[in-house]
Amino acid sequence: MSLSHKHQCREIITKAICGKGRKFSTVTHTVTPPHGPTSILGAWIINHQYEAVSAGDGIEVIGTYDINIWYSYDKNSQTDVAKETVSYVEHVPLSYLDPKHRAATVEVSADATQEPSCVEATVSAGGGSVIIRVEREFAVELVAETKVCVKVCTDGCGDYEDKDYDYGSGDGDYDDLDPDLLDDEL
Repeated sequence: MSLSHKHQCREIITKAICGKGRKFSTVTHTVTPPHGPTSILGAWIINHQYEAVSAGDGIEVIGTYDINIWYSYDKNSQTDVAKETVSYVEHVPLSYLDPKHRAATVEVSADATQEPSCVEATVSAGGGSVIIRVEREFAVELVAETKVCVKVCTDGCGDYEDKDYDYGSGDGDYDDLDPDLLDDEL
């Protein structure tokens, strides 16, 4: 396009979120304590660590966490805590992916929107182990360089300076609010 035209478009290379995904999952782990459990007194997950890596059509979340089980044994006469470290790889598919991103500039990240948590712990049918059900959820993003197209005004932008733009919805008049009715703690 020639510079004499009134309007031009230019491509700008910028970093942007080019892909997103989310995955909720439920997994089951079996932990075998040193003593045969009689009953489960508590189960919790601690020390969750993870990282995200690009993997084909999605992002893999690779991590570990510790499962702690407080249990009784010897006919409920003694207690102990069993600890086991679990490793996992969770493949999170991308629900959106910009096909025109520059693959060499990809950076991925993951956020645990629901940290792994124990939702059920039961003594196995044989009585020698504990079955743990864990829920977790991750949201992932793929950031990369991509092109955006912008309009270039060859005559300058002077005709836009005196314009008044309203970016709001127009119904946000907060002058009539009674501050005594507002809750200070959220």
